[in-house]
Amino acid sequence: MSGELLSTRSDPSRSSSLPGTPRRGDPGGRISPLQYLKGVGPKRASALESIGIRTIDALLTYFPRAYLDRSTILPIIDLRRALGVGEAVTVIGEVVRSEVRRSKRRGRSIFFLVVRDSTAVLTCVWFEGAEWYRKAFETGEMLALSAVPSLDSFGRVQFVHPEFDRLRGALEEDEPDWGAMVNTGAIVPKYPSSAELAKVGLDSRGFRRILRAAVQKQADHMHDPLPETVRETWKLAPLPQALRAVHFPVDQQELERARQRLKFDELFNFQLMLALRKRRYHVERPGISFSPDGALARQLKDTLPFSLTPAQRKVIQEITEDMQLPRPMNRLLQGDVGSGKTVVALLAMLIAIDSGYQAAFMAPTEILAEQHYTALRRFLGELPINVRLLLGGQKKRLREEILEDVRSGGAHITVGTHALLEEGVSFGKLGLVVIDEQHRFGVLQRAALQGKGTDPDVLVMTATPIPRTLAMTAYGDLDVSVIDEMPADRKPIRTAIRLESQKEKVYEFVRQEIARGRQAFVVFPLIEESEKLDLKAATKEFDHLRSAVFPEQRLGLLHGRLSTEEKDEVMRAFRSGAMDILVATTVIEVGIDVPNATVMLIENAERFGLSQLHQLRGRVGRGADQSYCILIANYEAIGTRRGMGATDLQREKRAAERRLETMVETTDGFRIAEVDLELRGPGEVFGTRQSGLPELKIADLVEDKELLMHARNAAFALISQDPHLRKPEHDGLRALFDERLRDLYSLGNVS
Repeated sequence: MSGELLSTRSDPSRSSSLPGTPRRGDPGGRISPLQYLKGVGPKRASALESIGIRTIDALLTYFPRAYLDRSTILPIIDLRRALGVGEAVTVIGEVVRSEVRRSKRRGRSIFFLVVRDSTAVLTCVWFEGAEWYRKAFETGEMLALSAVPSLDSFGRVQFVHPEFDRLRGALEEDEPDWGAMVNTGAIVPKYPSSAELAKVGLDSRGFRRILRAAVQKQADHMHDPLPETVRETWKLAPLPQALRAVHFPVDQQELERARQRLKFDELFNFQLMLALRKRRYHVERPGISFSPDGALARQLKDTLPFSLTPAQRKVIQEITEDMQLPRPMNRLLQGDVGSGKTVVALLAMLIAIDSGYQAAFMAPTEILAEQHYTALRRFLGELPINVRLLLGGQKKRLREEILEDVRSGGAHITVGTHALLEEGVSFGKLGLVVIDEQHRFGVLQRAALQGKGTDPDVLVMTATPIPRTLAMTAYGDLDVSVIDEMPADRKPIRTAIRLESQKEKVYEFVRQEIARGRQAFVVFPLIEESEKLDLKAATKEFDHLRSAVFPEQRLGLLHGRLSTEEKDEVMRAFRSGAMDILVATTVIEVGIDVPNATVMLIENAERFGLSQLHQLRGRVGRGADQSYCILIANYEAIGTRRGMGATDLQREKRAAERRLETMVETTDGFRIAEVDLELRGPGEVFGTRQSGLPELKIADLVEDKELLMHARNAAFALISQDPHLRKPEHDGLRALFDERLRDLYSLGNVS
C-alpha cells in the first residue's frame, strides 16, 4: 500500500514531534529554530536539545505535567477568609519595602518583602536565597504574588515563599499588565524539569517564561492538519487555540477543551498509521488462499482425547475463514493460560500443510520451544506430519540435517526459538508463521521470520490477556481472536495471601499435598543476595528448604543462570515425578507444563508484578486435581528499599496490596490485565520498543478509553474513504505521515 506515501522522502532537518508542524511551503510557514526565541541562548538551546527539543514547534508540545489554580485574586484585607482552606490565592500589590534579617535561633538570613494594595499591607517571607531576593525587587514596582496564606508568630497574615510575577505600572497609575502574569493569578502550568535543566534556568518557572514567548511567536502560525470535517464531527478546538490554552488557559473549561484536542491528535495520528498499515496488508498485498477442506485438520479433531470448547471452535472458524482469503492473515490469538491456544494453532498449521505449505512456530525460550515440540507431536499421534525442533546449541550434524529438511520442504512444522531467524535457515515453501508469547519478540524479529516466506499468513499468540485499549494500539492493525473460556475439566485455582508469620502452616500444607502424590513450585524473585532489595536469594533459600523445612522431600533448583542442558535436566526430573518440589525464579513464568503440580508457593509476592503473578499461577491447575496458589507477603520488606520516602513507601505498599488482593478476587486474566494497566501504565505493561506502542505525551490509555475509540473510528473511516490521502483537505495528514509515521508504518506488518 501507500507506495505513493512512502515515495516522498522526509526532510532530515525536521525533528519536531508536533502534530501540525508546518512544512516548508505549507500555509503555516517554516520551522522556527530555538535561536529565534526570546530567553533561549546557546546553553538553554543545548539543554533543550538534550531532551529532544530543537525547534519552537517542538517546544510547544512540551506539555505541562500538572496545573496550579491560582486564578483567585483577593484584596489583601480579605486574605483571612482564605486561612485554613489550603489553597493558593493571588494578590496584586506595590512593593513598599524589603529587608534581610538574621534569625536569632539559627543565624540564617531571612528575606522580608512588604507589599500593599488599596485595602491593606502584606508581608512575604523567604527563608532561602535571601541575598538573591535582596536585589530582586524595587520599591514601587507592581507584583502579583501567589501562595497559601498563613499566620506569623504575631497572628498576622503572611505569604511564605510565594510565586510572583512582575507587572508594569503602579497601583494608582497604569493598569497592571495582566498578560505578564505567568506564575500567578491564573491556572499556572507546572512543567517537568531536572537538575541539569534547572542549572540553566529551566525549572518550571523558566519553562513558563520561554513557553509564553513560544506561544506568542508561533502558536497562531501552526497549520492544522486535522480535516475540518473531523474537527466538526468531534467538536474539537483548532490547533493554534489548543496550543495556547494548554499552556496558558483562561479557565478550567478552556484547558479541558485544549487537552481533549491534543489527546485526540496523539491517538488519531497513531490510529491513522494503523489504518494505513492494515489496509496495505489486507487489501493491497497478495496472499495465499488456503483450502479449508484438507483431511489433516479433520483427522486431528477426530483423534483428540477431548472436545474443543465453544470458544476454541469459534476462533478456529475465524482463522479458517481468514486463511481462505487471497491476502495474508495477520491475526492475534489471545487466550488465558491453559485455554488451549496450542491445539488451535496446530489446526491452522494443518490447513497450511494440507495446501502444500510449511509452518514455522517460534517461541521465546528453549524450554517453551521444547514443550511445544513435545505437545505438537503428542497431539499429532500417528498423523504423517514431520515436526522438527531447531535450537541454538544443537550439534552440527543434527543441525545440518534439520536445516536440509526445512530447506527441502520435508519439515512440515519447524519449532524453534530465535534460531529460526538466523541467516542459514531457509524454508522451501513457508505458508504460515505462528509466534507464541509474541510480546517477548521485537517488531523486526517477527518481520524477519515472516520474510522467510512470500507473504505467509501470520498468527501471533499471547497468554498475557491484553486490555482493550492496548489491543487497539499495540495490535490495532491485527484482527483479534479471543479464547475466553477454559476447558470444562479445569477447576479454578484457589488463591490465598499469607504473611511471613504463617509460613509454617503453609509448609505443612505443601507436605500434605506431596503426601497425596502431588508436586509443588516454590518461587523466589532473585537468585542471589542483593543489598538493594534485601531479599532472600533462591540459592540460599533452596539450601534452607532442603535441609530444614522439607528434609524428607526431593527438591530441585531452577534459575536463569543454569545452562540450557542443566535447565533441561531439572525440568525432565520434575516432569517425570523424580522431584517433589521445584524451587525456582521467574524462569518458570512462561511455558512449563506439569499437570501433577498442584501448589504454587510464591515467596515475597509483593515484589512481583500482577502479570507475573498471574503467569506463575498458571503453571498449576493444568490437571484434573484442585490446585492452589499461595502468596507469601512481606509488606514490611518494601521499606528496606533505600532512598524511598514516606509518601512513596505508602504508595508502593498500597499498590502491592492491590496486586495481591486482585489475585485473590479473580482468576480472569482480562480483569487482571485491566488492573495491571491501571497500576503500571502501558509503557510498563508492554515495552514501547517491543510492542510498537506510541509514546504519548498527553493522552492516557487508561483514562482516555472513550476518546481512543472515537479517534480510532475517525482514522479508520477516513482511510476507508481516502486510502492514499489524495484529497486536498488531507494534504496536512499526508505531510504528517511522511514526517512522523513513516518509520512505524514500515516496521513490518506484525505490530
